[in-house]
Amino acid sequence: MLIRFSIVEVFLIGALSAAPTVTAAEQPVDFQKQIAPIFEQHCVRCHSPGNNKGELSLATFDNLQENEYVIAGKADESYLLEVVTANDGDPPAMPKEGDPLSDDDVELLRRWISEGADWPSDVIVRERSRADSSWWSLQPLADVEPPVSESIPAAWNINPIDWFVYAKLAEQGLQPNPPADRRSLIRRATYDLLGLPPSPEEVDAFVSDPDPQAYEQLIERLLDSPHYGERWGRHWLDVVRFGESNGFEKNTVINTLWPFRDYVIQSINDDKPFDRFIREHLAGDVFGGDDPNVAVGTAFLVAGPYDDVGNQDAEQIAQIRANTLDEMINSTGQAFLGMTLGCARCHDHKFDPITQRDYYAMYATFAGVRHGNTPLATPQARSERTALLKPLNKRKAELEKAQDDLKEKILKRAHDRLDHYEAIWPRPPVDRTGTEETFEPVVAKFVRLVCEAQDINPQATVFRVDEFEIWSAESKPRNVALATNGGRATGEARKIEDFPGAYGPQHAIDGKTGARFISTTPYLTIELAEPTPINRVLFSSARGEQTPEHSKFVFVADYRIEVSDDGTSWREVAHGRDRRPVGNKPDRPRSKAEPPTHRDHRLLHLETTDEERRQQAQLSRELNTVKREITRVPELPDVWIGTRNRDDAQGPFHVFLGGSPQKKGELVVPASLSPLNNVAPKYQLPGDVDESARRNKLANWITDPNNPLTPRVLANRVWHYHFGTGIVDTPNDFGYMGGRPTHPELLDFLARQLQQNGWRLKAMHRLIMTSQTYRQSSKFRDGAAAVDGDSRLLWRYPPRRLSAEEIRDTILSIAGKLDQTMGGPGFRLYHFMQDNVCTYVPLDKHGPETYRRAVYHQNARASVVDLMTEFDQPDCAFSTPHRAQTTSPLQALTMLNHSFTLDMARDLAERLQREAGKNRRRQIARAYELCYSRKPTADEISACRQLIREHNLVALCRVLLNTSELIYVQ
Repeated sequence: MLIRFSIVEVFLIGALSAAPTVTAAEQPVDFQKQIAPIFEQHCVRCHSPGNNKGELSLATFDNLQENEYVIAGKADESYLLEVVTANDGDPPAMPKEGDPLSDDDVELLRRWISEGADWPSDVIVRERSRADSSWWSLQPLADVEPPVSESIPAAWNINPIDWFVYAKLAEQGLQPNPPADRRSLIRRATYDLLGLPPSPEEVDAFVSDPDPQAYEQLIERLLDSPHYGERWGRHWLDVVRFGESNGFEKNTVINTLWPFRDYVIQSINDDKPFDRFIREHLAGDVFGGDDPNVAVGTAFLVAGPYDDVGNQDAEQIAQIRANTLDEMINSTGQAFLGMTLGCARCHDHKFDPITQRDYYAMYATFAGVRHGNTPLATPQARSERTALLKPLNKRKAELEKAQDDLKEKILKRAHDRLDHYEAIWPRPPVDRTGTEETFEPVVAKFVRLVCEAQDINPQATVFRVDEFEIWSAESKPRNVALATNGGRATGEARKIEDFPGAYGPQHAIDGKTGARFISTTPYLTIELAEPTPINRVLFSSARGEQTPEHSKFVFVADYRIEVSDDGTSWREVAHGRDRRPVGNKPDRPRSKAEPPTHRDHRLLHLETTDEERRQQAQLSRELNTVKREITRVPELPDVWIGTRNRDDAQGPFHVFLGGSPQKKGELVVPASLSPLNNVAPKYQLPGDVDESARRNKLANWITDPNNPLTPRVLANRVWHYHFGTGIVDTPNDFGYMGGRPTHPELLDFLARQLQQNGWRLKAMHRLIMTSQTYRQSSKFRDGAAAVDGDSRLLWRYPPRRLSAEEIRDTILSIAGKLDQTMGGPGFRLYHFMQDNVCTYVPLDKHGPETYRRAVYHQNARASVVDLMTEFDQPDCAFSTPHRAQTTSPLQALTMLNHSFTLDMARDLAERLQREAGKNRRRQIARAYELCYSRKPTADEISACRQLIREHNLVALCRVLLNTSELIYVQ
């Protein structure tokens, strides 16, 4: 077994910055202690498997020896010494990055080579990551005792959270703010847990409640609200990059992923233990496969973007597949472990102790997962549907067999007379690059092409044409079909909303190739500028193309050319029924489900007797009846939880050198991540174990009580959403490049509390929100801000702006228009258009059907949604651990002028008139209570009354909806 050599081990023996010197000349050079640290510090960054610049790797001795960089026993002949040694005052050629080797290092290399260049075969030299297994986040959770002190004020000496926070403030000579007033507190808590404003009645009841437990009762009421799951479900959907389109070039909308969103909201409302919630995300279909409400959790794996454009190149297919699995691996590492696993895809992680083997162990774990829909239903629902379908499918199969038998009987008879039929097909088959028909001159005003059979599926009659030429019977023939000659083409074409006419009939007469008419009926009609004698037509679908056989150039196989004087009465002047069939012989055996070849299609038409036609018609009627009955049986619900592919999961799996699937390195198997081997139970599974067992094992390992990362990361997320910034300010990265905890002991205390409370979030909310830390005022103090400008030490409650969803929900709620319907398919604030790619156009008008909470919006990747996008709703292409808060002119312009806010201003004015009558003072007071959870001052009342007099009540409502106080929580 190979030993992975770490610089940490070397450091315990010798210095990092320079190789240790030999104290006795007779002592042989020790490779592990003296030479490996030189390579590790100076060389393997650029010369390692997958990153072997100059086609040289210094990870093992083999490559050095093969390239004759080192000739054992002959230091002077070894090229390695030449490139690291200065020459005539010139700096050494290597290393190109960083400081050159010291003289002592060069001498050690010389002695090592002269002594035989011994390199133990089980030692692999690897670049040292900045952090190692001693990194703070990889240590076991500490059993922390809160720092109790008699100097802590009485109010701050109750909740353990306050002890930790107060002690840190005291270290910096800071004092916390006094408690917030009750109006601020109910507004803060209600937005925090529900994402909605409290009603004026709720505010008044809380402010006037004499019960000392009123605040605790408020928290309980909010936690019991179904809106709690909507608010905190939105947080989690950010983390797991939930988006309802697949992204990339096609960006197709996904209409079957909403059940995962509902599952998240319901799970959070139910206070489901979060360790189980995580396990369901990774393997719910494994241990809860009979329960759709559990199996739906594995939609997490496929909730991210993926590339479904398709590629014919085998190497590109493998690369796209690797990219898809990388997205799953990254999302898993970030969401549950706060680890940036993707940085170990091409090489060992530069900053954290994550190896490529770790990354590809995860790759092997998820290899059997593919994107797509799977029916989700209980065993009873499945069996009931099967029972209903069984007799219908049996009858359907009998009728289809009778049809096939009759068809085979007719074809057998026709093939016995094949010589006769082939004699009536003397002309060559149609040619996509140009098919010509000539006929006796005829005067026509209208000419049309009628497709009788398509050249790919002869049972179809739709086709494509890039040019259709009609030539006059004159001494100097003209193409009278051309638009420039007065021709006008008509025909039903494939339509796309964002590019009208993209496939229209005008392309058939524009004199150009490249673009083509794509028909949806059998007809293309050309109206000439005037009645004209004609005698020839020429038409094509792939003129000048290098690959005319491509399916996108689908053409006619059988056709007729007709002419007319009035566009109503038609007569045939040419046809292609005497041409040889397209693809006269099948290139492979064809299944019964496939359409017949063009030849067989013709033979069936010509050979079938009248009696056989009656039999065919009767069978078709019976079959259609059975098919209708089958469609009446309700389908099982399809949900986007992905599919499982055993072939993908078979392996064997390798490290991909440099991240390329074409460069396979050492074998790997599904296993736990090595950075946590010292604290959590490690595992390694056989390479042939079922893919479901791999995911289940990973899920159990991530939620193992001894795994410190999962509870730390989760506790930090909860803290982050309560205070705007986590104890670690990079919630998705607990590694070297992430933030350091401001209160490490508090973080471990919270993680322990999470575990002790059965991984239930509601207990964590109670603990945090009943603390004085949370309940203090947000008042700004210059002296405290000079020490802690961002309030990371929490000397005050950090004010925050509402998220995009909260702003929209608040406006709807204040206006009395919020539709509180929960669950089900989402609504769209964009117009969706689909052709080869998808287009999302923001709606100018938001109707009542869009007045639900924003969490139910069908968020598509790379789409722009008015109001939401301006206020930093993230693109769901990636996990969003924290929302950005930008300030831009577009925010003000949108809020002031968009039809949504104008509509809501009118609706708010109507609400004020209903609830406050015609009295302006009461209207203004009610507006302030709705918008700000407070009463207006005398000056505010005066200013508002003047605005109403000069304009109207709607104008006042429009102003209130555009104020900062509305969208900030103190």
